[in-house]
Amino acid sequence: MIRQWEAERAWFPGRPNSVYFGGGTPSQADPSELARILAAVDPAEGAEVSAEVNPGRLDAGRLGDLHAIGVNRVSLGVQSFQPAVARRLARAHSAREGREVYDAARKIGFASISVDLMFAVPGQTVTDFERDLDVICADPPQHVSLYGLTIEPDTPFGRAEGRLGLSDEADDLWREMYDLAVERLEAIGLDRYEVSNFAASGHRCLHNEHYWRARPWVGLGASAHGFRPDHRRTRSTPAVDPYIVDPMPVVEVVPPMELAAEIVGSTLRHVDGLDLDHLAALTGLTLSAPEWMLRRGTVCQEGETLRIRKKDVPVLDHVAMRLCQRLRPAR
Repeated sequence: MIRQWEAERAWFPGRPNSVYFGGGTPSQADPSELARILAAVDPAEGAEVSAEVNPGRLDAGRLGDLHAIGVNRVSLGVQSFQPAVARRLARAHSAREGREVYDAARKIGFASISVDLMFAVPGQTVTDFERDLDVICADPPQHVSLYGLTIEPDTPFGRAEGRLGLSDEADDLWREMYDLAVERLEAIGLDRYEVSNFAASGHRCLHNEHYWRARPWVGLGASAHGFRPDHRRTRSTPAVDPYIVDPMPVVEVVPPMELAAEIVGSTLRHVDGLDLDHLAALTGLTLSAPEWMLRRGTVCQEGETLRIRKKDVPVLDHVAMRLCQRLRPAR
């Protein structure tokens, strides 16, 4: 990873303002190895340094080690504090362990703690989800990432869909749980700043905002993806052994229409909305919202910024798709 960074750093002058150890397994690494990577990357003073944590295989001592090497933000993959729901998700940790690592992180004093919550899990009731929200609201973290389970065909849930009794009613349940989460989280001061992310003031995830705002980043490690300032994508091999031999990524030129669709879909998710000038600068394309969307208030336009109406956030993917149909060369 350090070799890859040394090759990529020419594209990224200055010191990084965020470093994110992602994937769920960084907490399994020897903290001294993560410290070596941090020393090589040399983030700026006050940079956000995040690590994803798997509650089931991490004790308070290891969490303290992460804090000691400079990690100031942890993202805890709790998913649910309810034992039955955690078992249904086949997580490697128990609901009790999820609560224990959350409590330990609070005591250690990380500058920012994020908790992942999952909803619309087969067999999960609104009451189950309300109990998860009760835990969060009783002792709020600075950030919550909310994930509605989507059933894909070639997955264990997808293959068991009929047996689990999943139906169109699940869509109504999904919406009920999502709306409940928005109401409860915003009531305790965690504002929705992206479709699935809620933060207290000053605690938005700086790193993820980079992705959502279509800004450049370096992706280091097997399977990592990056986005260079010249708008080219980098992609590392997913196989670990070949990556160790040659960590240099494949560099890809992204077709303008594909890049524009990605930018529309990601930036419209964010409360700051879609910057049409930025879209044109990156892709040479722009769009105009349909008159009916503007008239109904589905989207609003302020100068060169398009934003989606708060009540239409749950149908954002459909809105983004319709907008992408109107992509045209910028004049």
